[in-house]
Amino acid sequence: MINQEYKKLLKGKSIIRELSEYATKRGKEIGYENVFDYSLGNPSVPCAKEFNEAIINIVSNNDSTYVHGYSPSLGITSVREAVAKSLNERFNMDYQTKHIFMTSGAAGALAHALRAVTKPNDEVLTFAPFFPEYHQYVNQTGAVLKIVPANTKDFQINFEAFENMLNKNVTAVLINTPNNPSGIVYSTKTIKKLAEILEKKQKEYNHDIFLISDEPYREILFKNADSPYISKFYNNTLSCYSFSKSLSLPGERIGYVAVNPRCTDSEILTTIFGQISRGIGHNCPASLIQLAIKEVLYKTSDLSVYEENMNLIYNKLLELGFEVVKPNGTFYIFPKALEEDANAFCMKAKKYDLILVPSDNFGCPGYFRMAYCISKEKVLRSLDVLEKFVKTEYR
Repeated sequence: MINQEYKKLLKGKSIIRELSEYATKRGKEIGYENVFDYSLGNPSVPCAKEFNEAIINIVSNNDSTYVHGYSPSLGITSVREAVAKSLNERFNMDYQTKHIFMTSGAAGALAHALRAVTKPNDEVLTFAPFFPEYHQYVNQTGAVLKIVPANTKDFQINFEAFENMLNKNVTAVLINTPNNPSGIVYSTKTIKKLAEILEKKQKEYNHDIFLISDEPYREILFKNADSPYISKFYNNTLSCYSFSKSLSLPGERIGYVAVNPRCTDSEILTTIFGQISRGIGHNCPASLIQLAIKEVLYKTSDLSVYEENMNLIYNKLLELGFEVVKPNGTFYIFPKALEEDANAFCMKAKKYDLILVPSDNFGCPGYFRMAYCISKEKVLRSLDVLEKFVKTEYR
Protein backbone atom coordinates (compact mmCIF):
# COMPACT_ATOMS: atom_id res chain seq x y z
CA MET A 1 0.00 0.00 0.00
CA ILE A 2 1.19 3.52 -0.81
CA ASN A 3 2.14 5.54 2.27
CA GLN A 4 -1.03 7.48 3.09
CA GLU A 5 0.86 10.41 4.62
CA TYR A 6 2.42 11.20 1.27
CA LYS A 7 -0.94 10.88 -0.44
CA LYS A 8 -2.23 13.55 1.94
CA LEU A 9 0.61 15.84 0.90
CA LEU A 10 -0.72 15.80 -2.68
CA LYS A 11 -3.66 17.87 -1.44
CA GLY A 12 -1.36 20.51 0.02
CA LYS A 13 0.61 21.58 -3.04
CA SER A 14 2.74 24.70 -2.63
CA ILE A 15 0.74 27.83 -3.46
CA ILE A 16 3.99 29.39 -4.69
CA ARG A 17 4.48 26.58 -7.22
CA GLU A 18 0.84 26.71 -8.28
CA LEU A 19 1.08 30.42 -8.98
CA SER A 20 4.39 30.01 -10.79
CA GLU A 21 2.89 27.31 -13.00
CA TYR A 22 -0.11 29.54 -13.70
CA ALA A 23 2.22 32.40 -14.68
CA THR A 24 4.09 30.12 -17.08
CA LYS A 25 0.83 28.95 -18.66
CA ARG A 26 -0.47 32.51 -18.89
CA GLY A 27 2.82 33.56 -20.46
CA LYS A 28 2.26 31.12 -23.33
CA GLU A 29 -1.03 32.88 -24.01
CA ILE A 30 0.00 36.55 -23.88
CA GLY A 31 3.80 36.43 -23.82
CA TYR A 32 5.65 35.93 -20.56
CA GLU A 33 7.02 39.46 -20.79
CA ASN A 34 3.46 40.63 -20.14
CA VAL A 35 2.99 38.52 -17.01
CA PHE A 36 4.29 40.30 -13.91
CA ASP A 37 5.29 37.18 -12.06
CA TYR A 38 6.32 37.90 -8.47
CA SER A 39 5.72 34.33 -7.31
CA LEU A 40 8.93 32.30 -7.29
CA GLY A 41 12.21 33.15 -5.59
CA ASN A 42 14.36 32.12 -8.53
CA PRO A 43 17.50 34.30 -8.90
CA SER A 44 17.31 36.52 -11.95
CA VAL A 45 20.94 37.61 -12.33
CA PRO A 46 23.60 35.52 -14.11
CA CYS A 47 25.83 33.31 -12.01
CA ALA A 48 29.28 34.67 -11.27
CA LYS A 49 31.42 34.23 -14.40
CA GLU A 50 34.23 32.86 -12.26
CA PHE A 51 32.07 29.84 -11.44
CA ASN A 52 31.65 28.92 -15.11
CA GLU A 53 35.35 29.47 -15.67
CA ALA A 54 36.13 27.19 -12.74
CA ILE A 55 33.88 24.45 -14.17
CA ILE A 56 35.63 24.61 -17.54
CA ASN A 57 39.08 24.59 -15.96
CA ILE A 58 38.31 21.67 -13.65
CA VAL A 59 36.82 19.52 -16.40
CA SER A 60 39.62 20.37 -18.84
CA ASN A 61 42.57 19.81 -16.52
CA ASN A 62 41.64 16.93 -14.21
CA ASP A 63 41.10 13.22 -14.57
CA SER A 64 37.41 12.52 -15.21
CA THR A 65 37.23 9.76 -12.61
CA TYR A 66 38.24 12.36 -10.00
CA VAL A 67 35.93 15.08 -11.25
CA HIS A 68 32.89 12.86 -11.69
CA GLY A 69 33.49 10.26 -9.00
CA TYR A 70 31.79 10.02 -5.62
CA SER A 71 32.93 12.53 -3.07
CA PRO A 72 33.62 11.43 0.50
CA SER A 73 30.37 11.24 2.48
CA LEU A 74 31.17 14.41 4.44
CA GLY A 75 32.23 16.30 1.32
CA ILE A 76 35.55 16.77 -0.46
CA THR A 77 38.13 17.48 2.24
CA SER A 78 39.87 20.33 0.43
CA VAL A 79 36.51 22.02 -0.18
CA ARG A 80 35.49 21.71 3.48
CA GLU A 81 38.85 23.15 4.49
CA ALA A 82 38.42 26.09 2.14
CA VAL A 83 34.87 26.79 3.37
CA ALA A 84 36.09 26.82 6.99
CA LYS A 85 38.93 29.19 6.08
CA SER A 86 36.60 31.59 4.27
CA LEU A 87 34.13 31.71 7.18
CA ASN A 88 36.95 32.35 9.64
CA GLU A 89 38.31 35.20 7.58
CA ARG A 90 34.93 36.80 6.95
CA PHE A 91 33.33 36.38 10.36
CA ASN A 92 36.26 35.96 12.76
CA MET A 93 35.32 32.39 13.61
CA ASP A 94 37.51 29.35 14.31
CA TYR A 95 35.98 26.59 12.20
CA GLN A 96 38.11 23.63 11.18
CA THR A 97 37.57 21.20 8.33
CA LYS A 98 35.85 18.80 10.74
CA HIS A 99 33.10 21.38 11.39
CA ILE A 100 31.94 21.63 7.75
CA PHE A 101 29.54 19.20 6.07
CA MET A 102 28.73 19.65 2.37
CA THR A 103 25.08 19.32 1.38
CA SER A 104 22.61 19.55 -1.47
CA GLY A 105 21.71 23.18 -0.83
CA ALA A 106 20.19 24.70 2.29
CA ALA A 107 17.33 22.19 2.20
CA GLY A 108 19.85 19.37 2.51
CA ALA A 109 21.64 21.24 5.28
CA LEU A 110 18.40 21.63 7.23
CA ALA A 111 17.50 17.98 6.66
CA HIS A 112 20.70 16.89 8.39
CA ALA A 113 20.75 19.53 11.12
CA LEU A 114 17.17 18.88 12.23
CA ARG A 115 17.63 15.11 12.39
CA ALA A 116 20.86 15.42 14.33
CA VAL A 117 19.42 17.46 17.21
CA THR A 118 15.81 16.27 17.51
CA LYS A 119 14.01 13.00 18.13
CA PRO A 120 10.35 12.12 17.45
CA ASN A 121 7.87 14.33 19.34
CA ASP A 122 10.46 16.99 20.19
CA GLU A 123 9.29 20.51 19.40
CA VAL A 124 10.98 22.91 17.01
CA LEU A 125 9.99 26.58 17.20
CA THR A 126 10.17 28.97 14.27
CA PHE A 127 8.97 32.55 13.81
CA ALA A 128 6.24 33.81 11.53
CA PRO A 129 6.44 34.80 8.80
CA PHE A 130 8.39 31.72 7.71
CA PHE A 131 9.16 29.61 4.63
CA PRO A 132 6.22 27.17 4.29
CA GLU A 133 8.43 24.17 3.51
CA TYR A 134 9.60 24.22 7.13
CA HIS A 135 6.51 22.15 7.88
CA GLN A 136 7.86 19.33 5.73
CA TYR A 137 11.48 19.77 6.77
CA VAL A 138 10.59 19.42 10.46
CA ASN A 139 7.52 17.22 10.64
CA GLN A 140 8.99 14.48 8.45
CA THR A 141 11.76 14.01 11.00
CA GLY A 142 9.17 13.02 13.61
CA ALA A 143 9.63 16.30 15.47
CA VAL A 144 6.80 18.83 15.57
CA LEU A 145 7.00 22.38 14.20
CA LYS A 146 5.37 25.10 16.32
CA ILE A 147 4.94 28.64 14.98
CA VAL A 148 5.62 31.73 17.08
CA PRO A 149 3.20 34.50 15.98
CA ALA A 150 4.65 37.40 14.02
CA ASN A 151 5.68 40.78 15.30
CA THR A 152 4.11 42.69 12.42
CA LYS A 153 5.47 46.05 13.58
CA ASP A 154 8.95 45.33 12.24
CA PHE A 155 9.09 41.53 11.76
CA GLN A 156 11.80 41.16 14.37
CA ILE A 157 11.12 38.37 16.90
CA ASN A 158 7.96 38.42 19.00
CA PHE A 159 9.80 37.64 22.22
CA GLU A 160 6.75 37.65 24.50
CA ALA A 161 5.08 34.94 22.44
CA PHE A 162 8.37 33.08 22.06
CA GLU A 163 8.99 32.86 25.80
CA ASN A 164 5.41 31.75 26.37
CA MET A 165 5.88 28.90 23.89
CA LEU A 166 9.28 27.74 25.14
CA ASN A 167 8.99 24.56 27.17
CA LYS A 168 11.07 21.52 28.06
CA ASN A 169 10.03 19.73 24.84
CA VAL A 170 11.73 22.33 22.66
CA THR A 171 15.11 21.06 21.48
CA ALA A 172 15.66 23.37 18.50
CA VAL A 173 14.78 26.85 17.29
CA LEU A 174 14.81 27.44 13.53
CA ILE A 175 15.47 30.97 12.27
CA ASN A 176 15.80 32.43 8.79
CA THR A 177 17.67 35.71 8.43
CA PRO A 178 17.70 37.53 6.05
CA ASN A 179 14.10 36.39 6.00
CA ASN A 180 11.85 34.84 3.39
CA PRO A 181 9.17 36.24 3.01
CA SER A 182 9.55 39.57 4.86
CA GLY A 183 12.99 40.60 3.60
CA ILE A 184 13.99 41.83 7.05
CA VAL A 185 17.26 40.96 8.80
CA TYR A 186 17.35 40.06 12.48
CA SER A 187 19.38 42.78 14.17
CA THR A 188 22.31 42.29 16.52
CA LYS A 189 20.01 43.37 19.36
CA THR A 190 17.47 40.70 18.39
CA ILE A 191 20.06 37.93 18.13
CA LYS A 192 21.67 38.86 21.44
CA LYS A 193 18.31 38.71 23.20
CA LEU A 194 17.45 35.40 21.53
CA ALA A 195 20.79 33.94 22.65
CA GLU A 196 20.28 35.14 26.23
CA ILE A 197 16.87 33.50 26.43
CA LEU A 198 18.13 30.22 24.99
CA GLU A 199 21.12 30.13 27.36
CA LYS A 200 18.78 30.64 30.31
CA LYS A 201 16.35 27.95 29.16
CA GLN A 202 19.11 25.42 28.50
CA LYS A 203 20.09 25.71 32.14
CA GLU A 204 16.50 25.61 33.35
CA TYR A 205 15.60 22.51 31.33
CA ASN A 206 19.02 20.87 31.73
CA HIS A 207 19.31 20.01 28.05
CA ASP A 208 20.63 21.57 24.86
CA ILE A 209 18.51 23.82 22.69
CA PHE A 210 20.09 24.14 19.26
CA LEU A 211 19.70 27.23 17.11
CA ILE A 212 19.44 26.18 13.47
CA SER A 213 20.16 29.21 11.31
CA ASP A 214 18.87 29.02 7.73
CA GLU A 215 21.08 31.48 5.80
CA PRO A 216 20.67 31.18 2.01
CA TYR A 217 20.19 34.97 1.63
CA ARG A 218 23.17 35.92 3.79
CA GLU A 219 24.93 37.81 0.99
CA ILE A 220 21.89 39.74 -0.26
CA LEU A 221 22.04 42.71 2.09
CA PHE A 222 21.04 46.30 1.48
CA LYS A 223 22.57 49.58 2.54
CA ASN A 224 23.23 49.87 6.29
CA ALA A 225 21.76 46.45 7.08
CA ASP A 226 22.69 45.17 10.55
CA SER A 227 23.35 41.50 9.80
CA PRO A 228 25.21 39.66 12.59
CA TYR A 229 26.78 36.26 12.02
CA ILE A 230 24.57 34.12 14.26
CA SER A 231 27.17 31.63 15.47
CA LYS A 232 29.17 34.41 17.10
CA PHE A 233 26.38 34.94 19.64
CA TYR A 234 25.24 31.43 20.60
CA ASN A 235 27.42 28.36 20.93
CA ASN A 236 24.83 25.72 20.03
CA THR A 237 24.34 27.09 16.52
CA LEU A 238 24.28 25.13 13.28
CA SER A 239 24.58 27.43 10.24
CA CYS A 240 22.82 26.10 7.13
CA TYR A 241 23.94 27.77 3.94
CA SER A 242 23.31 27.57 0.20
CA PHE A 243 25.14 29.13 -2.74
CA SER A 244 21.86 29.25 -4.69
CA LYS A 245 21.21 32.95 -4.12
CA SER A 246 24.67 34.45 -3.65
CA LEU A 247 26.02 32.90 -6.84
CA SER A 248 22.69 32.38 -8.67
CA LEU A 249 23.11 28.60 -8.68
CA PRO A 250 19.80 27.17 -7.42
CA GLY A 251 19.86 24.31 -9.90
CA GLU A 252 23.26 23.08 -8.77
CA ARG A 253 21.99 22.25 -5.24
CA ILE A 254 25.12 23.00 -3.23
CA GLY A 255 25.51 24.22 0.34
CA TYR A 256 26.82 23.18 3.74
CA VAL A 257 26.25 22.96 7.46
CA ALA A 258 28.82 24.80 9.58
CA VAL A 259 28.92 23.44 13.15
CA ASN A 260 29.88 26.02 15.76
CA PRO A 261 33.17 24.70 17.22
CA ARG A 262 31.85 25.45 20.75
CA CYS A 263 28.56 23.58 20.44
CA THR A 264 27.78 20.29 22.17
CA ASP A 265 29.45 17.35 20.37
CA SER A 266 31.02 19.64 17.79
CA GLU A 267 33.81 17.10 17.31
CA ILE A 268 31.45 14.44 15.98
CA LEU A 269 28.40 16.24 14.56
CA THR A 270 29.56 16.19 10.93
CA THR A 271 30.23 12.46 11.26
CA ILE A 272 26.70 12.10 12.59
CA PHE A 273 25.46 14.00 9.52
CA GLY A 274 27.25 11.39 7.43
CA GLN A 275 25.32 8.65 9.17
CA ILE A 276 22.05 10.52 8.66
CA SER A 277 22.81 10.64 4.92
CA ARG A 278 22.82 6.85 4.84
CA GLY A 279 19.19 6.86 5.93
CA ILE A 280 17.78 9.68 3.81
CA GLY A 281 19.74 9.19 0.59
CA HIS A 282 20.99 12.74 0.67
CA ASN A 283 24.68 11.98 0.51
CA CYS A 284 27.56 13.05 -1.71
CA PRO A 285 26.69 16.36 -3.45
CA ALA A 286 28.08 16.58 -6.97
CA SER A 287 31.89 16.44 -6.90
CA LEU A 288 32.29 18.83 -9.83
CA ILE A 289 30.12 21.48 -8.19
CA GLN A 290 31.95 21.14 -4.87
CA LEU A 291 35.29 21.63 -6.62
CA ALA A 292 34.01 24.68 -8.50
CA ILE A 293 32.58 26.26 -5.35
CA LYS A 294 35.99 26.05 -3.75
CA GLU A 295 37.28 28.48 -6.39
CA VAL A 296 34.60 31.15 -5.84
CA LEU A 297 34.06 31.27 -2.07
CA TYR A 298 34.80 35.01 -2.00
CA LYS A 299 32.69 35.84 -5.06
CA THR A 300 29.01 36.63 -5.61
CA SER A 301 26.88 37.41 -8.62
CA ASP A 302 26.09 41.08 -9.21
CA LEU A 303 23.31 41.34 -6.61
CA SER A 304 22.81 45.11 -6.84
CA VAL A 305 19.64 44.91 -8.96
CA TYR A 306 17.73 43.42 -6.03
CA GLU A 307 18.12 46.57 -3.93
CA GLU A 308 17.23 48.71 -6.92
CA ASN A 309 14.07 46.66 -7.49
CA MET A 310 13.19 46.78 -3.81
CA ASN A 311 13.38 50.57 -3.68
CA LEU A 312 11.21 50.95 -6.78
CA ILE A 313 8.52 48.64 -5.42
CA TYR A 314 8.71 49.89 -1.85
CA ASN A 315 8.27 53.52 -2.88
CA LYS A 316 5.35 52.64 -5.16
CA LEU A 317 3.64 50.63 -2.43
CA LEU A 318 3.92 53.57 -0.04
CA GLU A 319 2.58 55.92 -2.70
CA LEU A 320 -0.45 53.65 -3.15
CA GLY A 321 -1.16 53.51 0.57
CA PHE A 322 0.13 50.06 1.50
CA GLU A 323 1.51 49.26 4.95
CA VAL A 324 4.91 47.67 4.41
CA VAL A 325 8.12 47.13 6.39
CA LYS A 326 11.14 48.06 4.29
CA PRO A 327 13.36 45.02 3.58
CA ASN A 328 17.02 44.95 4.60
CA GLY A 329 17.93 42.12 2.24
CA THR A 330 16.80 39.12 0.13
CA PHE A 331 14.63 39.70 -2.93
CA TYR A 332 11.26 39.66 -1.16
CA ILE A 333 8.87 42.30 0.15
CA PHE A 334 5.84 41.56 2.34
CA PRO A 335 3.14 44.25 2.27
CA LYS A 336 -0.20 44.15 4.04
CA ALA A 337 -3.06 43.42 1.63
CA LEU A 338 -5.73 46.05 1.05
CA GLU A 339 -8.38 43.74 2.43
CA GLU A 340 -8.44 41.22 5.25
CA ASP A 341 -8.48 38.20 2.92
CA ALA A 342 -5.09 38.13 1.21
CA ASN A 343 -6.17 35.24 -1.01
CA ALA A 344 -9.03 37.33 -2.40
CA PHE A 345 -6.65 40.26 -2.87
CA CYS A 346 -4.19 38.14 -4.85
CA MET A 347 -6.97 36.59 -6.95
CA LYS A 348 -8.08 40.09 -7.97
CA ALA A 349 -4.47 40.93 -8.88
CA LYS A 350 -4.35 37.93 -11.25
CA LYS A 351 -6.93 39.64 -13.45
CA TYR A 352 -4.23 42.24 -14.15
CA ASP A 353 -1.57 39.57 -14.73
CA LEU A 354 0.04 40.51 -11.42
CA ILE A 355 1.11 37.27 -9.74
CA LEU A 356 1.32 37.85 -5.99
CA VAL A 357 1.56 35.20 -3.25
CA PRO A 358 -0.96 35.34 -0.36
CA SER A 359 0.53 35.07 3.08
CA ASP A 360 -1.53 32.41 4.87
CA ASN A 361 1.06 29.67 4.26
CA PHE A 362 3.75 31.97 5.67
CA GLY A 363 1.94 31.97 9.01
CA CYS A 364 0.91 35.62 8.80
CA PRO A 365 -2.57 36.09 7.28
CA GLY A 366 -3.51 39.36 5.62
CA TYR A 367 -0.22 39.99 3.80
CA PHE A 368 1.26 39.04 0.44
CA ARG A 369 4.76 38.33 -0.85
CA MET A 370 6.41 39.76 -3.91
CA ALA A 371 9.59 38.02 -5.12
CA TYR A 372 11.21 40.82 -7.11
CA CYS A 373 14.01 38.73 -8.57
CA ILE A 374 12.98 39.81 -12.05
CA SER A 375 14.50 42.34 -14.43
CA LYS A 376 14.44 46.00 -13.46
CA GLU A 377 12.76 46.77 -16.79
CA LYS A 378 9.90 44.42 -15.93
CA VAL A 379 9.58 45.87 -12.43
CA LEU A 380 9.25 49.35 -13.92
CA ARG A 381 6.51 48.21 -16.30
CA SER A 382 4.68 46.45 -13.49
CA LEU A 383 4.34 49.60 -11.38
CA ASP A 384 1.70 51.14 -13.63
CA VAL A 385 -0.17 47.84 -13.63
CA LEU A 386 -0.03 47.71 -9.83
CA GLU A 387 -1.41 51.25 -9.65
CA LYS A 388 -4.22 50.41 -12.10
CA PHE A 389 -5.12 47.31 -10.06
CA VAL A 390 -5.26 49.24 -6.77
CA LYS A 391 -7.21 52.21 -8.12
CA THR A 392 -9.69 50.05 -10.01
CA GLU A 393 -10.36 47.48 -7.30
CA TYR A 394 -9.97 49.55 -4.10
CA ARG A 395 -10.61 53.22 -4.90
